[in-house]
This record gives sequence, structure tokens and C-alpha cells, in this order.
Amino acid sequence: MEIDVKTFALLAAAATSVLSLAACGDQSGSAGSTRDQIRAVGSSTVYPFATAAAELFVQSNPGMKSPIIESTGTGGGMKLFCAGVGAQHPDIEDASRRMKKSEFDQCQANGVKDIIEVQIGVDGLAFAESKEGPGLSLTPKIVYEALAANPYGKGANKAQTWKDVDASLPAIPISVFGPPSTSGTRDSLAELILEKGCQTDPAMAALKEKNEDEYKATCTRIREDGKYVDSGENDNLIVQKLGANPNAVGVFGFSFLEENKNTLKDVPINGIQATYETVSTGQYPGARPLYIYVKKAHMQAVPGLQAYLNIFASNWGPGGVLAKRGMVPAPDDVRKANAETVKSLTVLDGADLK
Repeated sequence: MEIDVKTFALLAAAATSVLSLAACGDQSGSAGSTRDQIRAVGSSTVYPFATAAAELFVQSNPGMKSPIIESTGTGGGMKLFCAGVGAQHPDIEDASRRMKKSEFDQCQANGVKDIIEVQIGVDGLAFAESKEGPGLSLTPKIVYEALAANPYGKGANKAQTWKDVDASLPAIPISVFGPPSTSGTRDSLAELILEKGCQTDPAMAALKEKNEDEYKATCTRIREDGKYVDSGENDNLIVQKLGANPNAVGVFGFSFLEENKNTLKDVPINGIQATYETVSTGQYPGARPLYIYVKKAHMQAVPGLQAYLNIFASNWGPGGVLAKRGMVPAPDDVRKANAETVKSLTVLDGADLK
């Protein structure tokens, strides 16, 4: 059987990469381990965009294996990503929030020294209800007072209906389906909505200065009496539950709202609907950046990793495949800066992480 020059070169590069990853694995205590395909873990929100990029990667690189994309949640993915360098550890972490300082430090402690941070786009933390729903309109204050375990530190949450929270709302039971604690979407709910609602009480600012841990618990801990239902990392399950319960509210990434507009409608926050325009410009209160994190030590070791990153950079603009899948393109200057990061493989120094 004859092999053309191009195919031979591709196979040779793959063989070299596998050997390199084995050597990389040796350094982290996994002698002899190899891997000839990309592995990514992390956010369920980023998952559809990562899989779209994987499909394009396969189309553009005949003969190469499709990347393995696992939806573990941002927090769970960070633990896997930061566990070490080598074939048994993932190459990429998909994240619906920025890496935390504590996670960066954990990576460093485990030998994951050089991390490349790429903002691939923007997403919105959407609130939605069934097309047959009551037509709620919420604010961060209302959401906080409905979902907080201990609103403003004044005792366990006793609100049973939305009307109990705000007299302008209907007297229907509070029922919210949302992401689990391991999800970046849950982190975004806490930071973008719950904390903003909590901060409407001036006493909370003083509490933050006095006791950060107590402030976090007061402002971000969600009640556990069934009013908020942890629905796992499967956002499609939330969509199904909203169909079964028209009075319920779902919390998930904006792309899932876009994909299910035939059965769902947006619940405005501060009177602003989640749309491409409001999310991309930051007008929408739940707007948030989306990231991928990559181990530089794996760049030469894993076949096609650079090519996979290039797929993101060439398809994250307006009209690109990722936008067609529901991702909101980042502003021009952000896309330009991150395209340069993909090209130069600039490493994150971690100094401005929180």
C-alpha cells in the first residue's frame, strides 16, 4: 500500500507527539502512558461550542481522532485539569467563568505550571420559563430573596411564593431549576445575581469588610428546602422540567434559551431581556465571558492541539460556526487579543485572578 507524502508526515508527527506525551507523563508519575487524541473537560455551557470545534477539527484534519469532550462542570473540570501534567490528565479545561486564584495555585502545586487562558466568547446567565408560564420579570434582589438560605443574615428563608418576596409578583410557588455547586453557571449565578441582590442591603458591605466568609455564606448560599432544585450538569433536563411545570423558572446558559425558543421564553432581569445584543454589550446583568484553559506542556505532545485552538480563533466571530451554535461573539478587541494568545501561546501569570 502506497502512502503519500502528506499522510506520511501527519502519521510521523502523530507518532512523535505520542512519544512526547509519554515523556511528559513520565515526569508526572505515569511512565509509559500515551494518548493520541485531545481531551477536554469542564463546563456544560461551553460543551456545545467545544464539540462544534471538535467537528470542524475532524473535517479539517482527515485521519486524526476527534477530541474527547467531557461535561463535568467548570469546578469539577478544574480539579481534573489541575491534577497534573501527562497523558492521564486532560489538555483543556472549558470554563463558564474565569479560573480562581485557588485553582491556579492548585495547578501550580501539582506541576501544571504554564497555563494558556483564552476567552472564546460571551454567554448570558439566562432565566427562562415555559411559553405557558406566568410572564415573570425579576431583579437580582428578588432572586436573592427568593433563593438565599439566610437572606441578609436574618434567619432561614420562609418565602413560599413569588408574591411573598415581592407584592407585584403572582402568588405561585417558588420553583427554580438550576445548576449544581460544581458548575461555572452556579458560580455566575452567585456572583452576577445573588451577590448583587444581597448588596442592596448596605449592611452587607460592612459584613464583607468585617468577615468575608460570613458575607459569602450569607450572600451566595442557596436554600435547600426544595425551592431550588439542583438539576445536574445536563441543561437539557432543565428545559424538559420547565415544559412539565409551566410555573417553574430555569437557570442556564443563554445558548440553551436560544436553542429552545420554540418552547421557552425569557424572564427579564432588571427589565432587560437576554439577547445577543444585550449579552455581547454587557447590558444584560447576567452576561459573562467564556474561557478555555490549555496546558502549554501538552501543546507539542498531543497531536492537533494547536490546530484545535486555531479552530476556535477562526470561528468565534459574528457569523462563525460557534455563533451559529448560540455563542455570543466577544467584542472585536477581545477577539483580536485572544487570537494573538492562541498564536503566541502566551502563558497566564495569575496575578490578577481572584
